[in-house]
Amino acid sequence: MTVSDKNRAIWHSRRGMLELDLLLEPFARHCFETLSSSQQEHYRQLLSYEDQDLYHWLLQSQAPTESSLKEIIDLILAHARSNV
Repeated sequence: MTVSDKNRAIWHSRRGMLELDLLLEPFARHCFETLSSSQQEHYRQLLSYEDQDLYHWLLQSQAPTESSLKEIIDLILAHARSNV
């Protein structure tokens, strides 16, 4: 992973929906570089989804169909809870 990869993840974590920005950007800033390469890929995959899907998944009103996304969502939510 390069600094460019981390910066790209941070940039793509800025969504335009405050609720998502408050969860995704801090996660990318503080955790992205410590993720395994497969977890980093899952995070990038997660960011390719529409904001409405991310909103429902991160607020746990719906579950993603892919288990790999569930794992990264759990990591994002755990990070958010630990920084309250």
